[in-house]
Amino acid sequence: MRCLTLADELTHQGHECWFICRDHLGHLGEVIIDKGYSLSLLQAPIATSPQQETRAPVDYTRWLGVPWQEDAHQTLEAISTLSPDLLVVDHYALDVQWENALSNAVGKIMVIDDLANRPHECALLLDQNLGRVSSDYDELSPTECLRLIGPRYALLRPEFAALREQSISRRKNPKIKRILISLGGVDRANVTGQVLIALGHSSLPVDIELDIIMGAYAPHLDEVYREAALLPFKATVSVNVQDMAKRMCLADLSIGAAGGTSWERSCLGLPSVLVVLSENQMTGAKALDMVGAARVIDEPSHVKSMLPSILEELSHSTRLICMSKAAAGITDGHGAPSIVSTIRTAERGS
Repeated sequence: MRCLTLADELTHQGHECWFICRDHLGHLGEVIIDKGYSLSLLQAPIATSPQQETRAPVDYTRWLGVPWQEDAHQTLEAISTLSPDLLVVDHYALDVQWENALSNAVGKIMVIDDLANRPHECALLLDQNLGRVSSDYDELSPTECLRLIGPRYALLRPEFAALREQSISRRKNPKIKRILISLGGVDRANVTGQVLIALGHSSLPVDIELDIIMGAYAPHLDEVYREAALLPFKATVSVNVQDMAKRMCLADLSIGAAGGTSWERSCLGLPSVLVVLSENQMTGAKALDMVGAARVIDEPSHVKSMLPSILEELSHSTRLICMSKAAAGITDGHGAPSIVSTIRTAERGS
């Protein structure tokens, strides 16, 4: 999704964009094509037994589905007739070896990373995480690499910046009347259901409204519908929404995953309770908690025990005001234009 946001801005400024993805379960190829972009869909990997979900360190190399050499070869074939000026790489399993294999076939390489855990060979590097500093990549990228570091460069769709002033202004005297719940489009572990059960056992007043967002292919969607119907307050379940910025603007509090949507909520000054769903989300979540923009539940199994007391704490308007101000100071939503401006400057300087 963040690459689509970047592609939209590049296209707006006159560039042509082409996507290369692999045919993994849940890929966004149809979304890419529906938005008018060309897509090379690499063949699906041979099926293997699914890994059991665990909080142990993640082996990101398995996310690629094939050996990096095979992926590099297939990518080279996909771009053989394109001669791209810029190749944007956004995958935790790819590093300097893959990038070196592609370097002679493209003008420049830009890497999007969140982890700072492996070396890169690139001209530009984006890490939009709060708390990240340029020196984290001193030993991982070339000295001449332009590093775009921090959430000021967060890749947000333009509707978030457009609603920023309105959203922030309505939080001057906040009360929790409407809660937005979004734990990812798939939510395989049904954390949404755990949140709803916890809310049902909380001391929330009966006039609260819940805006629950799910994906059409979420395996526990029917269960979420049932849980929502049992709650003592109004709870609406919406599927595949296209107006997330508007919903965030209308919400007084968000209960959500500690991923890229954190920057969307921050742009709109929306106080948040973050549930860490994977190991790679922990650093960003802790940084948001440190600056006072969010409260963090460190793993889904703690939702039931932690969420009611957090909600009690956030029932005080002064706490919500402080969280909103802290969140709004993180990013203004203009990261994509800033990145494209840097890309164009780098091209002129080459």
